[in-house]
Amino acid sequence: MLPALKQTFGYDTWREGQAEIIGAAMQQRDCFVLLPTGGGKSLCYQLPALHLPKVTLVVSPLMSLMKDQVDALKANGIAAEFINSSLSRDAVQEVFTQLYDGRLKLLYVAPERLLQPNFIARLQEVGVSLFAIDEAHCISQWGHDFRPDYMALAQLKQRFPDTPVMALTATADPGTQQDILQQLDLNNPLIYRGSFDRPNIRYTVQEKFRPLEQLLAYLKQQENNSGIIYCSSRRKVDELTAQLAERGFRVAAYHAGYDATQRDQVQDAFKRDDISIIVATVAFGMGVNKPNIRFVVHFELPRTIEAYYQETGRAGRDGVAAEALLLFDPADIARMKRWLEAEDNPQRAEVAWQRFQSMAAFAEAQTCRRLVLLNYFGEARQQPCGNCDICLNPPQQFDGTQTAQQALSCVYRVGQNYGLHHVIEVLRGSQNHKIQELGHDKLSTWGLGKQLSHDYWLSIFRQLIHFGLLQQDITQHSVLRLLPAARPVLRGEHPLQLAVPRLQASSKTPAKLGQQKHDKVLFARLRTLRKAIAERDDVPPFVVFSDATLIDMCHKLPTDNAAMLAVSGVGFTKLSRYGKDFMTEIGDYLADSRNPLLE
Repeated sequence: MLPALKQTFGYDTWREGQAEIIGAAMQQRDCFVLLPTGGGKSLCYQLPALHLPKVTLVVSPLMSLMKDQVDALKANGIAAEFINSSLSRDAVQEVFTQLYDGRLKLLYVAPERLLQPNFIARLQEVGVSLFAIDEAHCISQWGHDFRPDYMALAQLKQRFPDTPVMALTATADPGTQQDILQQLDLNNPLIYRGSFDRPNIRYTVQEKFRPLEQLLAYLKQQENNSGIIYCSSRRKVDELTAQLAERGFRVAAYHAGYDATQRDQVQDAFKRDDISIIVATVAFGMGVNKPNIRFVVHFELPRTIEAYYQETGRAGRDGVAAEALLLFDPADIARMKRWLEAEDNPQRAEVAWQRFQSMAAFAEAQTCRRLVLLNYFGEARQQPCGNCDICLNPPQQFDGTQTAQQALSCVYRVGQNYGLHHVIEVLRGSQNHKIQELGHDKLSTWGLGKQLSHDYWLSIFRQLIHFGLLQQDITQHSVLRLLPAARPVLRGEHPLQLAVPRLQASSKTPAKLGQQKHDKVLFARLRTLRKAIAERDDVPPFVVFSDATLIDMCHKLPTDNAAMLAVSGVGFTKLSRYGKDFMTEIGDYLADSRNPLLE
């Protein structure tokens, strides 16, 4: 399979987990795949599809995502198609003809289409080698983007008992992961949980003081890079788009208030690099398979860490350095609470509030941002990343072992059955009615921390959660639970450094992200060539080559076929289609750069 990887997709080595997952798929095993955005999930079913006898059917939630993936597959010489409502009746019939003739290796459909009785009947007639369910968190009631149509995919195992299913997601906490496995009824699956880490993304949080000025200063650093700015309301999207357009930015707005044609035009212009910035509500993003997004800005606090992780993960999918900036106003917390109080379903409102509190804790954190994210998703780490605002501008540290022991002991003494604020009240010696009624004023930890404020303890507990010593169980009203890493701290076997709580946030501007070291002039010329070829072939530029591939060309300077094939992302099909043009451009550039008249 490794030679096939290079020949078709142009890569010499596997990414994390790909070899194991692809091996299981070739053995016709069910698989659950959790890999970060940009981690190479699609290749886990696309490469096996080329070697399996029948079609691989891919369930995808959005039409634009299907088209982008099919365009990219065709650019690599792979027989792939999609069926959705954007196609004419004749076009759909042509896809069915290819399916019946055995000419298709991959077919993309939405869950609503897949589960239509006549479509199921057609699939049963021709046979399916593999079902790949993308964005599988949509199937779970605990998932941040739950979709009822996805729940019906539980029928697949009943209709196709001998066909393996591969469920793939980038954003699922432990409760969501378990729910996906149960809903799909996977049979002895390979479960691959990769790292959630996206080391090429720098995470930065700024407290809002003059948000428009902060944003403008930030965008001026970006030098026409592609980026997304998320806002919480349509009104703010339109207002901010107008303000940026007045200042000369190539920008467009996107939200559900525009009709489908307008939204498609904006998305298409962004994918083709005709505009550089999209200002959008959360309605935008899942369907954008654009690898060269260099920054994502959240103009307000997202509702969940899952949403934040997924949205920021749209930056740097090509592995090149990228940034995620969050502008945080603590008043967002009160606004969200008022909004959720109007929710009709109290249970859903409670879960939403618990998730939002975790997001607010991320914004207020004084520990490494990446640690907060990774430990939230159950990936226990204690080593700071060195590539976030906290690591680059660290808060003052102190020996927090005793403070942590007091906090962890109090969680234990109340039976690991109460939430954050109750445990803090016990520590601070509160004599409120609930504490007296439960007898918690008789515990040995009652009043141990009365000299410290509620907000101080809140910061301490958030740090212990972020370090993976405590967990808030969202399936049980966010009660605090001790995790295995807490035991050596409680026993005094593991000293713990904590941040002195910053009860007032810093408003420093983040340092400019270091750029990739490559020839910027040649890179610009290759980008111009790529854009021209993309317009000729009527595809987005990244379908021709990614930024990462262009950067590798700048390093390797290929001028013959063998050297071009050594570039990451160049396989045989792309060599034959585009290799000559790019080698000529590189050769011309090298000749120009040696011309003494240009010195």
